[in-house]
Order: sequence, then C-alpha cells, then structure tokens
Amino acid sequence: MGDSLLVHEIYLSIQGESTFAGLPCAFVRLTGCDLRCSYCDTAYAFTGGNTMTVDEVIAELQKQCDFSREPGDSLPLVEITGGEPLLQKNVHALMRRLCDLGVTVLVETSGAHDIGKSDARVRHVMDWKCPSSGEAGKMIADNIARLKPSDEVKFVIGTVEDYEWAKALIDKYSLNQRAKLLMGTVYGALENAQLIEWILADGLDVRFQLQVHKIVWDSKKRGV
Repeated sequence: MGDSLLVHEIYLSIQGESTFAGLPCAFVRLTGCDLRCSYCDTAYAFTGGNTMTVDEVIAELQKQCDFSREPGDSLPLVEITGGEPLLQKNVHALMRRLCDLGVTVLVETSGAHDIGKSDARVRHVMDWKCPSSGEAGKMIADNIARLKPSDEVKFVIGTVEDYEWAKALIDKYSLNQRAKLLMGTVYGALENAQLIEWILADGLDVRFQLQVHKIVWDSKKRGV
C-alpha cells in the first residue's frame, strides 16, 4: 500500500494543550519516534500499531466526528501526533487530504524534523526540546524560519535551567514575532506555580498551559 501509515490509535477526546485546549478533537497517533526524552509520556507509541491507508484513517476519523457541517459551523479539529508523526512520509498526504475536507489540522511535532514540508494550511505545534529532555541538541534551528503565524512553539520546562534556556532562545530569535508561544511544566517535576512566578517576574509574552487531559483523567490513561 503506497500511501500507508503505521497508526497506533485513533480516538476522540478534548484537546489537552495548545491554544485549542478544551475543544473537542479527534487524534491520530502514529507509531514511532527517534527521540528519547527523559520525561516522555508516550513511550508506548514507539512500537506496535496497525498499517492503514490514508483512506482508512479518514474513514475511521469520520466515524469519530462529523465532517459534514453547515456553512458557518465550526469544522472538526484533528491532531496528528505520535511518537513523531513527521517520521512517516505519508503523513503529508493525510494532512493534505484532511485540509481539503475543511478540517482544522494540528500536528504535534518536535523541532527535530523539517516542518517546511507540511501543507501550508497545517498548524504546527512544535515542541522545542529543552536541556532536561536530553534532546535539545537535535533541534533544527532552520525550523524557526519556517514557522507561520498560525503555528505554535511549546517549551516543556522541568528546571530553572530549562526556563532560562527557553527565555534566551525566545529573545535570540524573536520568537514572539513568528508564532504563538506556550510554556508548561514537565508533569510532576516542577510546580506549576513556580513556572508562573518566573513568567510573571520576567514579563514573558507566553501562554502558560496545563495538560488538561492529565487533570481530567488519570495521568497514565491512554486514548484521552
């Protein structure tokens, strides 16, 4: 199957992060990742899954949410995630097809893969890895120039060193002028209030975010 993808799971939930947090969202989690972040919470998606064609993925998504809306109605929200979804070349065909259907498409990706290959209508949520992840050295600086105003850059902060590192990166590349900025804590490693205090003290122009799905459901629950 020339347009196949290795899919770990497809499910309907709410968007737990990003500026879309709280909205109903259908998720396509693809299998595989080439990073090994110290705090990874989706290691189960490194392997396994089922081979599906783009048509089969879209058919399954249409069971989860109604793609046929009246003019003026909000369109479904779909996030492609992983693992690392951009590892699979056919993800671009899937995202393009979804955009053609009028779906708002988010792709959760690290900064370690070229985001410039995505359809221009796709909204990237680029998880720029900080030092405590152990993978900061694999981020591609050229991705910063590829960001669109509709894209978002996320920093997951586990230590004060992470925070200072992210703050310096924001300043160096004037990231506020390129995309929306998000900051949240490594779950269980840093108090949310502490990160908020740092952001307020520095007057940092970022959106603090919680992982809503980990508050609503058990933090280890899958398919939410």
